[in-house]
Amino acid sequence: MTNILIPYYSSYGHVYTMAQAVQKGAQEAGADAKMVKIPEFEATKQAMSSQEAYVEAQKMQAEVPEATHDDLKWADGIIWGIPTRYGAMPAQMKQFLDAAGGLWANGELEGKATAVFTSTGSVHGGQETTAITSIVPLLHFGLIFVGLPYGENPELMSSDAIGGSPYSASTIAGTDGSLQPDERDLTMAQRLGARVTRVAGALHN
Repeated sequence: MTNILIPYYSSYGHVYTMAQAVQKGAQEAGADAKMVKIPEFEATKQAMSSQEAYVEAQKMQAEVPEATHDDLKWADGIIWGIPTRYGAMPAQMKQFLDAAGGLWANGELEGKATAVFTSTGSVHGGQETTAITSIVPLLHFGLIFVGLPYGENPELMSSDAIGGSPYSASTIAGTDGSLQPDERDLTMAQRLGARVTRVAGALHN
């Protein structure tokens, strides 16, 4: 069985919801798919403690285990849930990757399939740049990036304001965070989970 890890960071639950869809797609493709959350900064917990939406989203994710570097070694494929912060990954995700220097030095992630899904506040808030800029450190680890092709995702041709690009599955949360993932966003996320599972399985075998 192919092991698929889904490490994600989610302040308000949008990326968490997408992660569940990715996991479903991976499982339907035959994977042992595990969701883990990137640890939150203590300073952020304190700063956001008065924001009800943040607090409720964190409660919703309370049972999800925190990601470890051993999880990365376990995985045959890794699908990262990376919300945007000014068009790039948040500091929490960067810190997790920065601390994995030992895995990089030993080449322990080389040859594994990887992909990204994301969430932004608006159509132009980093839907594509977050995925593209995240590819750079992933390639340094020797991971093999898997995109979201048009042939498998006709929704990418939509003129509606939904997520999705050739680089990643994604969703639009709205500038106030009030939007939830569109069913088409979730469908593309499921397909991404299945596609990475197939690629990871082929590479692993």
